Amino acid sequence: MLDRRSILTIAASLAPGLALAPRLASAQGAAPAQPAPPPLAADDPRMSERSVGRVDAPVTVIEYFSLTCGHCAAFHRETYPKVKSDLIESGRMRLVFRDFPLDGLALAASAVARSLPPERYEPFISTLLSSQDRWAFARGGDPREELFKVAALAGMSRAKYDEVLADQALARAILAARVAGQQEHNVTSTPSFVFGNRTVPGNMAFARFAALVAETR
Repeated sequence: MLDRRSILTIAASLAPGLALAPRLASAQGAAPAQPAPPPLAADDPRMSERSVGRVDAPVTVIEYFSLTCGHCAAFHRETYPKVKSDLIESGRMRLVFRDFPLDGLALAASAVARSLPPERYEPFISTLLSSQDRWAFARGGDPREELFKVAALAGMSRAKYDEVLADQALARAILAARVAGQQEHNVTSTPSFVFGNRTVPGNMAFARFAALVAETR
């Protein structure tokens, strides 16, 4: 279960960006308590729904994913292209993306993705997942610098990137959404897919995914 301690642990791993350092240090007894940053506005557009497909599609599927999860990357490399072409673009289903970061780097990447214009969100996360080994697990490099290179290709300036990584309110909102997803849909791992009222964990082949869509009404 992702409790307050888990949220602080993930957030702390983002230092120097999104680290929530003063509050975390206080919680550990290492520094005087300081006021928490104000929460993100309820109507902040960065936390609005991110999805692909027709809003009137007969089936809506929710995907919980972490941008540093190898199984999520495998799904987006091997299964998602056919899901998109055969199910989403044909109007048979809509896919809603839900961030479920498993570590600090995934949280940083989710924050960057949500800070891009909404129409760039899906192409950006698809790029990150398909090239995960080159930015998240590159040998001898700084993953956050590699992440910036991808963000720059999506049109984000260095100043904006640094601003995003320092945005504690956005980090907290993403982590709070993860907690909500865990509670609402009993998500414990990534990727997890919600077909109607049924949560199905794990990467899967297209045939299995399409069968689950067909069973969902």
